[in-house]
Amino acid sequence: MQVTPQIQKEIQRRRTFAIISHPDAGKTTLTEKLLYHGGVIHETGEVKGKQGTKAVTSDWMAMEREKGISITSSVMTFDFDGLRVNLLDTPGHKDFSEDTYRVLMAVESACMLIDVAKGVEERTKKLYEVCRLRKIPIFTFVNKLDREGKDPLTLIDEVEKTLNMQCYPVTWPLGIGQRFRGIYNRLTKEIWIYDQRREEVEDYKIIPFEKGKDDQILYDYLDKESADQVLEELDLIESALPPFDVNEFLNGTISPVTFGSAKQNFGVDTFLQFFTKYAPGPQPRHLKDGKDMDPCDANFSGFVFKIQANMDKRHRDRIAFIRICSGKFERGMKVKHSRHDKELRLSYASQFVAADKETVDDAYAGDIVGVGDTGNFAIGDCVYASGKVHFEDIPKFAPELFGKLSVRDALKRQKMNEALNHLSEEGAIQLFIDPIVGHQDPIIGAVGELQFEVLIRRLQDEYNLEVKLSRLPYGVARWPRTEDGKPVTDLKGGANMFRDLQDNPVVLVNQEWDLNWLKRENPTVEFHTSISRAR
Repeated sequence: MQVTPQIQKEIQRRRTFAIISHPDAGKTTLTEKLLYHGGVIHETGEVKGKQGTKAVTSDWMAMEREKGISITSSVMTFDFDGLRVNLLDTPGHKDFSEDTYRVLMAVESACMLIDVAKGVEERTKKLYEVCRLRKIPIFTFVNKLDREGKDPLTLIDEVEKTLNMQCYPVTWPLGIGQRFRGIYNRLTKEIWIYDQRREEVEDYKIIPFEKGKDDQILYDYLDKESADQVLEELDLIESALPPFDVNEFLNGTISPVTFGSAKQNFGVDTFLQFFTKYAPGPQPRHLKDGKDMDPCDANFSGFVFKIQANMDKRHRDRIAFIRICSGKFERGMKVKHSRHDKELRLSYASQFVAADKETVDDAYAGDIVGVGDTGNFAIGDCVYASGKVHFEDIPKFAPELFGKLSVRDALKRQKMNEALNHLSEEGAIQLFIDPIVGHQDPIIGAVGELQFEVLIRRLQDEYNLEVKLSRLPYGVARWPRTEDGKPVTDLKGGANMFRDLQDNPVVLVNQEWDLNWLKRENPTVEFHTSISRAR
């Protein structure tokens, strides 16, 4: 059964997307400016916590503000041009790639941010590959035009060759760095003049421009060399590119490219206007049984893609973030929980601008809501109003660093273990249990070094625990399974067998050589680098 026309209208005006990039490309700054244009905030902040400056809204952890990086994904909701936009700011650092991957499971499109000086960087390539795997349409925003960098044709060529993706320039820069004077919008045939001396960020001079007829305008604002170069570049792209084809964008064939400076808040509104015009709304979601869930299906459904504890340390809260996939959510509604196979009441629900939350009474397919959680939810769990709905699995990845924690006050050992369980349920770390020792002395697994640093800091700030980390020699974790997917609990070759928190057998070895030895000793066993949580 389909939803009512009124609910369908609400669903169709939802837009949910993530911003992805290499660290320091300006992702969080762009997020801040988008919130500004969405009317959510009235003063934008600085990413690095300088004394006397306002910190960015989307970096809510103290450690994020100090380091000037995003450590955890943030969920922000705002309205723009008649649409309800759900924006997810993702961590760029490779140590938090698993969090970013989960976020990309919850969106319909992504904005790939590229530094004009550095071009396509390593993390950008890997995140792009995830988007391609999920067939997510990608917008591209070339940032930091007010700094010296690569000329736009070189940059476009690099993106196309490195990512094997065709670019479609929507705007074109008028100079770069000290010679940057604005952008030309190819679709609206307008020049937007950039002036660093402007008193208000919205103070733009917009001039209609038709190439071949209004060329003198460029010479009025640019030096002759820059104007000549821009006209030559426009000749090349105008003659080579057909009109913009929205279907080619939606199927991932092309990526529309806009240019600007997030820090100077120039070109951001142009991107946002283009985004709201062409970004896809909620799409059907794949189910495990091979069918798709229509967003306009009247049966409410969604899945948990993120859990965050202690956003409000005063109340020791725990929030499960649910991406709504179909129907309408109503606060207080009863839903079925896929993994526990029981009924729950979602009595407390919020939407967010980073750590600031607002109670929400209803939401629709495409939206993201945070529900209060007392330990019922894990990442990947599905909720639904009727029937049985099981969406595709969200994998967790094999950690490469391992250690154990000790606490100075032995009486706080139980408290530390409870905190570790909370943080592992978030996906911040993974815990492995020695069957002989039990849950009281778990091994901690992390993808990267910074995860350990964040763990120790969060235990101190959020749980008042002074801990010491002792590193272990393990470097490889694998989930052994038979060819038909059944767990393997007994391996030849002297393997160190452990259990994860879902009681799946895991083997930990020191290096790849040891793993290869196990593979030779157990030729019928498959050693998986990730395993999905049961939904």
